[in-house]
Amino acid sequence: MALFLFCKSPAGPVRMKRIQLLLCCFVLSLIIYFFNGHKPAVNLESAHPFTEELGVKDGTILKDMSAIKTVDSKTPQETSWGAPLVWGDSHNSVGQRARLSERGIHVGLLALVVGTYARFVRHFLSSAETHFLPGQMVTYYILTDNPRTMDPPVELGPGRQMKVLPAAELPGWDGLAFRRMVLFAEAMWDVIGSEVDYVFCTDVDQEFVGPVEEEILGDLVATLHPEFFQMPRNQFPYEDQEDSSACVEEDEGDYYYTSEFYGGVVSQMRRLARDCSLLILQDQANKVTARALEESYLNRYLIDHRPSCVLSPEYSWWDSPLTVHVPKKRLVSLGRQCEVYDMQKREQQKC
Repeated sequence: MALFLFCKSPAGPVRMKRIQLLLCCFVLSLIIYFFNGHKPAVNLESAHPFTEELGVKDGTILKDMSAIKTVDSKTPQETSWGAPLVWGDSHNSVGQRARLSERGIHVGLLALVVGTYARFVRHFLSSAETHFLPGQMVTYYILTDNPRTMDPPVELGPGRQMKVLPAAELPGWDGLAFRRMVLFAEAMWDVIGSEVDYVFCTDVDQEFVGPVEEEILGDLVATLHPEFFQMPRNQFPYEDQEDSSACVEEDEGDYYYTSEFYGGVVSQMRRLARDCSLLILQDQANKVTARALEESYLNRYLIDHRPSCVLSPEYSWWDSPLTVHVPKKRLVSLGRQCEVYDMQKREQQKC
């Protein structure tokens, strides 16, 4: 803005310059007021409800910004297809627990216990008794090549029971990884399907360290891998061999899921276990080994059949430099480091 003053004054040039200076100051004040002076008068509360999410309330900035830390990009509450992304202490999880806690729900927890993994089973069951769906009916299904592993029987609480299912001895870790899904499928069709409403498959070398309650229940439930949460999609270890039935194309996939904890209603889990087993057997017949073994087939299946409920890495966590920080650990792997070491050792031997 430009100001031009043309004045004639009998007092001479000095007086005219003073008048010009005063007028310039006055106009400059108006300009400053116009651009800045109106802003405090804006009602922040009525401008947009989003201001409250940013810590603005009654025109002031809140000192406690903890709400922002729980509602930011690091803790999304929903997937791109509208399924809940579960954090155990979120408002949605609290509501889910309230809706389902009074219902009589029967849940199966299925684990394979063979060979040296037998050393984990009692600690696993003890932690599940404390934290896994307290107040609900739970049946522990233990698939094992040595039923004596469970002697003497573990003492369980009210509404809890354990069933030991025989499994043939599996040679080597690779054999276990390929056969486990087949064994799970057989157990779901033969025994489990007629006894429970939901079934969750889990690794036995884990420990429940925090509450895992009704917020996990859904038709098809998968858990985000703690080392690849928030990683760019091109860093996911999807299977890339074109001749593998687990192969994932470059434009496919939303998340990378762990095979350490997943579940759902029995009908959905039967289908998952059956289809993944067929993919595994097909690759075995063609002498193809998927890069992440069972986990590769699980991720292929969950791309084609998106889960209705996705659990955050709180529900599958282990100590690793790549593992994401979580608000609370709920299920922690005890033997993951040993498995990773064994896998690396085998790769070195191949080279």
